[in-house]
Amino acid sequence: MVLPFEYVFPAIRGIQAGREYYVSMCPIRLIPKLFSFDDEEIPAELRAQRILNKVRVPEIAQYILDNTKSYVFSAITVSINARISFEPFGSEDIGVLKVPMDARFIINDGQHRRAAFEMALKENPELGDETIAVVFFLDIGLKRSQQMFTDLNRYAARPDPSLNILYDHRDRKAILSKAVMKSVKIFEKLTDTERSSLPPRSSKLFTLSGIYTATNMLLSNHKDVDLDIQTSLASQYWNAVSSEMLDWQNVLEKKVAAGELRRDYVHSHAVTLVGLGGAGAALISAYPDDWSDRLQPLRRINWERSNPVWQGFVISGGSVHNNRTSRSFMTAYLKNALGLSLTPDEKNLL
Repeated sequence: MVLPFEYVFPAIRGIQAGREYYVSMCPIRLIPKLFSFDDEEIPAELRAQRILNKVRVPEIAQYILDNTKSYVFSAITVSINARISFEPFGSEDIGVLKVPMDARFIINDGQHRRAAFEMALKENPELGDETIAVVFFLDIGLKRSQQMFTDLNRYAARPDPSLNILYDHRDRKAILSKAVMKSVKIFEKLTDTERSSLPPRSSKLFTLSGIYTATNMLLSNHKDVDLDIQTSLASQYWNAVSSEMLDWQNVLEKKVAAGELRRDYVHSHAVTLVGLGGAGAALISAYPDDWSDRLQPLRRINWERSNPVWQGFVISGGSVHNNRTSRSFMTAYLKNALGLSLTPDEKNLL
């Protein structure tokens, strides 16, 4: 007898990476009711998905409505955060999956399909009798769900690099970058962890992807040391740099709007962070014991976009560029400003 406090799904049990998972068919009318996606107001660090792109949903819904005889969707992937049971019958891998009714389902892949079905059902309720495949995984906690998000999208249309870094708990560089971000006050408060391109009105100065690239550039001569040592060194460096960047402090103290600073200056853009990372690597190698005392020249640099030195290298067509040439130029420029020796190629750039 089926207990009233359980969901019962006919399912096939399988094994992936040593873990059980279950494949079922779910009526489309139940998809919006059973499976939720995370509220966009929840901080990204506490979610297991990107924010729903509401522009995409009507397009997908219209695709369903326009192609009721031919639309095709892959399975929705869902994590279950509760104790479940599988009761086989006939074959040991075919049976019913029982899930407590107070369980929470988290969509790891398919949130836009779910929202599109909800929209399409309002116009064509007959779609509700059709089914879509659902793959259930037992949730091992939020870290597991976030890693599933990263892995499921690794070879698909990639999510924003910053969000991918945020949700990646396997890549050493990603772990390092997030640890550094949390250890540097200016980064912790002023970093967008979901986007790699900031809109004009964003209250943030930096992106997680920018910190990722710059920090790994900074530690290019310390690749083989312990992660804790890397984190400590990088945190010390970025905190020391932050103390020399008075404009950054003004944004942190809300004396200046972040958007205004990004609009008029180059020193919060990714190209400058990467340049600071490259120059920092050279500085720490040249002066391992007193490198922090040699950062004062950063205060004297004219970071304004109107500074002719940036034109043609960092700024082109009125936009700040973050390509290989602009990064190399910024690194060379900052090394020179800090009194460090330059390579022949860097001398040619300047």
